[in-house]
Amino acid sequence: MTAYAIGNLHPKPVLDDEVFVYMERIQATLDPFGGRFLVHGAPAREVREGTWPGAVVIIGFPTYEAARSWYDSAPYQALIPLRTRHMTGDVLLIDGTPENYDPARTAASLRAAKASAADDVQPDKD
Repeated sequence: MTAYAIGNLHPKPVLDDEVFVYMERIQATLDPFGGRFLVHGAPAREVREGTWPGAVVIIGFPTYEAARSWYDSAPYQALIPLRTRHMTGDVLLIDGTPENYDPARTAASLRAAKASAADDVQPDKD
């Protein structure tokens, strides 16, 4: 199942050359793991709900294991300080949904689990 590395990054107003070196080298760290940029550093065009400061990065991987192996790899670990010295943010690894994902089926499962949990709660009999 496809997985993603997602970043919400907050660069400083003036980028240091280290950030450019990071950008020049990151693709070589992704290639062995089948990673590719889907979104790279784009600010949100519209924030329709809530707030979303920063720039969005989304990298797709063929599997969660590939995403994790990339992040933990020595070549990528060596690059991380080039980014983190010049921008803050949040980065996460997350599974995608399977091709046949059906949100209605998920809702039905959650509804059934909720009903089952409610049935398991017995009032105290004193």
